[in-house]
Amino acid sequence: MAGLACPNPDCHNFNRFDAGNLSVVEWTGKHKRIRRLYCNSCGHRFSERQGSLMEYSKLPQETVVRIIKCLGHGCSIEAAADICEVDPRTVQHMLQNAGRRAENFHRLQLDKLQQPLEAVEMDELHGRVSPTSAKKGGAASRPRPSLFGRVAAWVEHGFTRRWP
Repeated sequence: MAGLACPNPDCHNFNRFDAGNLSVVEWTGKHKRIRRLYCNSCGHRFSERQGSLMEYSKLPQETVVRIIKCLGHGCSIEAAADICEVDPRTVQHMLQNAGRRAENFHRLQLDKLQQPLEAVEMDELHGRVSPTSAKKGGAASRPRPSLFGRVAAWVEHGFTRRWP
């Protein structure tokens, strides 16, 4: 249960993964494959699918993965629906849920950065830089932002592209 955490915001183990506070109390679903978990800290019961793309979904996991892969590779909603043999409204619903889930993930990752960006030190900032093409006799290239500037932009805007 390393990938799971208590979703109750009032719990002191809220969003603390692998805290040792979760136990399986029952199995649910058509074939009893979905775990229902209990938090020993706050007494909250929840499904292992809560907060995921599979929450309230009756689609097989393989179909959900295929829909997300199609959307990730740039397929339109209609094309993804055709490839995965589902209704376009299902793909639209999955896209909206994936966008919300990605936004929550980005927020969680940004919250993990406990020190200000100015205090971050990276070995690459002190690395050796090769001469530019202008110094080698080639055409002058446009100035590129420093590595620190690129890292700052990366942290400010999130770790991956946002879903459309």
